[in-house]
Amino acid sequence: MQLDTLCQSCGIPLDNEQLKGTKANGLKTDEYCKYCYQAGEFTQPNMTFADMKETVETQMKKLKLSEHTIQEALDLLPYLSRWKAI
Repeated sequence: MQLDTLCQSCGIPLDNEQLKGTKANGLKTDEYCKYCYQAGEFTQPNMTFADMKETVETQMKKLKLSEHTIQEALDLLPYLSRWKAI
């Protein structure tokens, strides 16, 4: 999957309009999911990279995804635009 089709904060695939977050003007954004970004702002603006790694791992374990899949998602996080500057 290409990086530009993923939420640039958590890595969730944005292959469904319902998952897309919203800009300040209410329009959908192709950059972030609804869990990370609403009304033009991050839902958790003070979240650290470590917090995001823990959140992603926890949510993926709840979905009973394989350890390999979880590790792939965690390895991808540093390449997403929200975390690149860190």
